[in-house]
Amino acid sequence: MFDAMINHRIDCEGLCFDVEYHDIEELNDGVLRGRADISKISCAVLPEIVDSYQLLDAGAALGRGNGPLLVRRKGESMPLRRIVVPGLHTTANMLIKRLFPQISERQPMLFSKIAEVVERGEADGGVLIHEGRFVYHRRNLELVADLGEEWERRTNLPLPLGGIVAKRELPTEVVERVERVLRRSIEYAFEHRMASREYVKQHAQEMEDEVIDSHISLFVNDYSLSLSEEGRRAIELLTGVK
Repeated sequence: MFDAMINHRIDCEGLCFDVEYHDIEELNDGVLRGRADISKISCAVLPEIVDSYQLLDAGAALGRGNGPLLVRRKGESMPLRRIVVPGLHTTANMLIKRLFPQISERQPMLFSKIAEVVERGEADGGVLIHEGRFVYHRRNLELVADLGEEWERRTNLPLPLGGIVAKRELPTEVVERVERVLRRSIEYAFEHRMASREYVKQHAQEMEDEVIDSHISLFVNDYSLSLSEEGRRAIELLTGVK
């Protein structure tokens, strides 16, 4: 979504971006501290930052069939009590609390380490996001629940995972420009699907083209261009934020 705007493939309307790359929980922590003017976030953190940040209409990771996966070691039968999650402010953790309240202990961990920790038996289970959800079957792991499927079954709405926020103190004209440029960047990515491949691989956890294509197809969609009324209803139901 960001390749075209960061690498000047499109008209950025005079905007220049000083870009930092962080794990999603680091990004959540950053907006809680007010560090960034514009940031990707987990939707779950919205209630805590709504007074200082506004959610943009473009750039969301929201859809169907895209939920985090709760996994455990193959063959295990004991109830899940202690699991690892990709951050306490993530949508993945919010879903576990809501859908599996009987899981009493949730330990935050860098998302890319979760599968190996569960495989080693250092936790009863773990919640996989990003590329990890596509390759867990290569390990000694099995699926316990697709949290997105469970959310959709209960709500009949798409699952809002993340979005882009801008500080409310920024001038309205600047925020509107950012939103236009971001939407233009996403449109460019749809029209030139291989243009961003090198950029994506610089920041991907899994390098295989098949995994990258699956990841992008699942998380970058029409909701990324605009949340739409349905997307906003889903965010409100998940977070309580209109």
